Amino acid sequence: MKKIIITGGAGFIGSNLAKKLIGNNKILIIDKLTTRSNILNIGSILKNKNFFFKKIDICNFEQIKKIFYKFKPNYIFNLAAESHVDKSIDNADQFIKTNILGVYNLLKISHDYYNQYYNKKLKFIFHHISTDEVFGDLPRNSKFKFDVNYNYKPNSPYSASKASSDHLVRAWNKTFHLPTIISNCSNNFGEYQHPEKLIPHTILSFIKGKDVPVYGKGRNIRDWIYVQDHCDALIKIMNKGKIGNTYNIGANCEIRNIDIVKQICKTLEKKLKNTKLKKLIKFVEDRPGHDFRYAVDSSKINNELKWISKYKFKDSLDHTINWYIKNKFWWQQIINKGYKLKRIGKNNEKKI
Repeated sequence: MKKIIITGGAGFIGSNLAKKLIGNNKILIIDKLTTRSNILNIGSILKNKNFFFKKIDICNFEQIKKIFYKFKPNYIFNLAAESHVDKSIDNADQFIKTNILGVYNLLKISHDYYNQYYNKKLKFIFHHISTDEVFGDLPRNSKFKFDVNYNYKPNSPYSASKASSDHLVRAWNKTFHLPTIISNCSNNFGEYQHPEKLIPHTILSFIKGKDVPVYGKGRNIRDWIYVQDHCDALIKIMNKGKIGNTYNIGANCEIRNIDIVKQICKTLEKKLKNTKLKKLIKFVEDRPGHDFRYAVDSSKINNELKWISKYKFKDSLDHTINWYIKNKFWWQQIINKGYKLKRIGKNNEKKI
């Protein structure tokens, strides 16, 4: 049984990952519960005897160090991050603080901990989860994809902060011999994704009869992966990944933004029996520095670790749409920022 820390574990990807891991491992989630993470996301595992939760900001060095040494993890998934591109353009302060300085804190603590408690015979890994956005964008008609050796060329404050943290993790591996792994994943979607993101925002806007904004002409291309696929890849890396390596994770699923919006619209018109939803689609002014195309080359993880995407986009999107229809309470609480840890009870912060 591994002892695993998931930072940002009450967020979208982290909560889905924790639920997959909880059966055979002890899990400690560290999350500061911002507007983009919520205790509701992990409600189904709160009472599990192998689950622990601490509300801590990764920028709080002393608190993180204290809980780190108390729990004594074998593995760390670092998913704590500010991740909204538009918000990073409006104000990058929190992105620099969390995505760079917060990761620096985690690396310092991990390095000291590793030197004190571990030797070469005992396994400890710091796994940093990043994004394909660190590579910038690809030409419209190019056959190229982002492979693990693609040059970094971030274009937003968000992607620049993630690129910075990637470089820090690599440096701690090369200079200080901290056992690290980096993974860069394409655009995720699925259950428990915050309503500010494209797919849930589009679903909920149609459900509520509100305008669905689409940047520019909607021709920007993203490479999509269902969150369960991503979590399976992370677990495969945990079990078989090589120290010091980087793995790109994608499902070979490039789709234009406007085509996703239209597909959601078509599905919801049938489910809601409303043929006028398409009138809600509104093209708006494009955002500054908007990357045109992302595409991920996953051949390394496919070949070396034998991980292959298994979820079909259409089926997964339909499942996601159904989930948001059925879970109105969840997204209403998220939108209203109405569900905090204190409403669950102090018992969730169990002693470790």
